[in-house]
Amino acid sequence: MTSSDQPEKPVIEFPCHGYHVSVVADTEDGFVTILEDIIARHCQGYDAEGLRVTASKNGKYQSFRFSITAESEEQLKALHADFKATGRVHMVL
Repeated sequence: MTSSDQPEKPVIEFPCHGYHVSVVADTEDGFVTILEDIIARHCQGYDAEGLRVTASKNGKYQSFRFSITAESEEQLKALHADFKATGRVHMVL
């Protein structure tokens, strides 16, 4: 496959309002507060009302869906790194 056959990497234009983020983590009491503290640290104007939490079928995992205003690639990388640093997060999409 040549480089011309490769799909181009999607480009995000910053600031990107309504940027959707999904986080899959272990179910644990108090994790919503930890998650929201991380979001607030990196994202000005985060509205907690938009957070959607869904438990997995067996209850072992929870998915968290929310929207932010993405300001830069560095912001998104730092947000991802802080989520993973909790030791409870399995995926960030």
